[in-house]
Amino acid sequence: MPTRAELFDVYALHGRDGLRVRMNFVSSADGAVTLDGRSGALGGDTDRTLMQVLRTMADVIVVGAGTVRAEGYGGLRVDPDDVEWRRARGLDDQPGIAVVSGGLHLDPTAAFIIDAVRTPVIVTTDAAAAADAGRFDSVATVMACGEDDVDLAAMLDAFARRGWTQVLCEGGPHLFGALLEADLVDEVCLTLAPRFVGGETGRIVQGVAESDRRFSLDSVVTDDEGFAFLRYVAP
Repeated sequence: MPTRAELFDVYALHGRDGLRVRMNFVSSADGAVTLDGRSGALGGDTDRTLMQVLRTMADVIVVGAGTVRAEGYGGLRVDPDDVEWRRARGLDDQPGIAVVSGGLHLDPTAAFIIDAVRTPVIVTTDAAAAADAGRFDSVATVMACGEDDVDLAAMLDAFARRGWTQVLCEGGPHLFGALLEADLVDEVCLTLAPRFVGGETGRIVQGVAESDRRFSLDSVVTDDEGFAFLRYVAP
């Protein structure tokens, strides 16, 4: 089994200057993105450790509102050992948390918001923010990026102004697709689970036109459970 320290080494960020968008996904061997409606059901022990490693390295963790609901996200935080890792590198104790919701269809009392250790940022459209941002005044910061659709490039620019240049996106597939279509993805960390699921579940990328988007394979790690951990980087 790869150790936590080995995963930190394999997935190391080579400098923190400049904006980097890193995706983290798990998929079955036959391409399923969920099992029984949840991506977490596909993972294993090493995958969960890797998720914490990637979160520890990030300045901000970004998730789509649909994924927050489907996966039952609570208040995201890194463990005490990871807090020490961050402090040693001059980072805030905890990464920032952002959820993308174009229609602002979120519950202000959801665990993702009320259990957060840092005030969450909700990224939405100008129209939705003007109509409904007041519901979140005491629990979250609403960031308007784009008139009728969320402008993801504007979102990343706004993150950078906060000092959030290392962005970890945990999905979902439509957010991944939108970032790919806008040519905003720098790295994909894909856990390949030794499972064949079948069914009608979708892939890790959805809602984007077919195109030959080529990435380079940077590293491969395996564990004793048969999982493969693939790191792809954009050219």
